[in-house]
Amino acid sequence: MHDYDGSELPAGESSSDFAAVPDAFQRLWTPHRIAYITDQTQPDKDDCPFCVAPTFDDEKALIVARGTHAYVLLNLFPYNSGHLLVCPYRHVPLYDEATDEETAEIASLTQTAMRVLRETSKAHGFNIGMNQGALAGAGIANHLHQHVVPRWATDSNFFPIVAGTKAIPRLLGEVRDELAKAWPTNH
Repeated sequence: MHDYDGSELPAGESSSDFAAVPDAFQRLWTPHRIAYITDQTQPDKDDCPFCVAPTFDDEKALIVARGTHAYVLLNLFPYNSGHLLVCPYRHVPLYDEATDEETAEIASLTQTAMRVLRETSKAHGFNIGMNQGALAGAGIANHLHQHVVPRWATDSNFFPIVAGTKAIPRLLGEVRDELAKAWPTNH
């Protein structure tokens, strides 16, 4: 197997070759992700994409819906088509630093996002969560955001691991337009 630069990669390792007590976990080694783990660069508040996005029109910023304290936009680097982020307008890093109004609206927008994604794309399930802090894997650790990732029974494959590529079957603008059109106006 070859790395992205064409150099030869070492042969795969089996945990059975090491001195350890075996367990029931299956492990998928993804050494290419170390770049995301070791890059601790965070944008300044003035460059924060979640602070800047609401200053643009919804189409340009990929914003699906706006609330009073939070808004919903498509992830620019999605895991799946329709991968949404629910963000407070206020630049706050951690969930426990958000106000009651912000957390209530984030929760409400997340529920609406699930309903809209189920209606528009027939999602079978969802991954919902927040990575709190750079150490926990937050790409933008200084601005709170919740991921809403639609899932389907057939959406997983080894293309990202083997080819370093994620196949996203729909264009971001197309998905944004569909979700914004389906978003209830009373929210």
